[in-house]
Amino acid sequence: TTDLMDNFIMFCGHVLSDTFYPVLQRAIGVGSAFEGWSPREKDVEYQVLVPMTPPRGHTFHLELDSEGQRPGRNFRVRVELECTCTREQQGENTLCFLHQPEEELRRNQQPSLLHTLCTDSYLDVEKTSRWFYQLVRAAWPALPQSHTWHLVMLPSTRSCKFKVSKGKESFCVEMFFGVQQGDSDIFVSSQTTDAVTQSTTWPENYAVAEMKFFRHIATQAPRDSVHLKCLQLLTHILLGFGFSTYTMKTVVMHQLNTIPLSLWRRRYFLQRLGDIMTYLHCCLHEKCLDHFVIGSNRFPQEISLPPDIESVEPLNLFHHLVQNPSAHSQAMSEFEDL
Repeated sequence: TTDLMDNFIMFCGHVLSDTFYPVLQRAIGVGSAFEGWSPREKDVEYQVLVPMTPPRGHTFHLELDSEGQRPGRNFRVRVELECTCTREQQGENTLCFLHQPEEELRRNQQPSLLHTLCTDSYLDVEKTSRWFYQLVRAAWPALPQSHTWHLVMLPSTRSCKFKVSKGKESFCVEMFFGVQQGDSDIFVSSQTTDAVTQSTTWPENYAVAEMKFFRHIATQAPRDSVHLKCLQLLTHILLGFGFSTYTMKTVVMHQLNTIPLSLWRRRYFLQRLGDIMTYLHCCLHEKCLDHFVIGSNRFPQEISLPPDIESVEPLNLFHHLVQNPSAHSQAMSEFEDL
């Protein structure tokens, strides 16, 4: 997957160099497959986040979207034009979108990002998704993998999903795209949330920070640590219940920050399973499971968070249980079955 994405980004960098579409950076593997666990032994879906930076003559501005009552933090990516007259004077082949006549721009230059992937000056997720879809189809014949693998594009409105196969072997890739918050490991991305989101809404995404957290744990934990085995086992069992894999992942991350890593060795496997289930039961009883990243001040120093995220009120992943007593009763009943 990593080789495929590197080849794709390299191809796109070449064909998009004279356009004003977003500049694609190297893809980052995120999600369970890149964290070292998966609820499914087969049919694993590999998720990658493709960071985007503005093309020349453009800037991105992240605006916190406070409209509605959607859980979590949501943003909009406002696209603005910037003056490039100095670049023109230095001989760069770029006309200034702000100060050149429109007729000359239409005749001699590709359209600006505002006229391709934006809606009302804001980067549009669905338009960007369709653009990615077209990019993958156009790039595929030029990639080395196309000589031995077969590509099938899969439907998606807020990402780009495809499957590649060779004989009986196949795997799925889902590409999300996002904009980095400063120099941090937090992005706003196209990945959808449980709430219905508008096409110009970019939810805050913590997948890169979480992946780096698991990578950090791997460097500190004993060689026979069972934290990933616990997570894989429990999320696999949860496939038949109403609890999400992200809920269990959050519970395990909290436990990894609480229980010394020396106590995650193989001989403590049953004790750690018991601790995880006890913590989940307490969270269900109190109808409160804090998000692991939002409001956290216990992240390893090598993981960079935006300055404001530690002061944000923690997001309760069980907020729906507070609002819906019947959902809480059902969750408690399912826990007993589990």
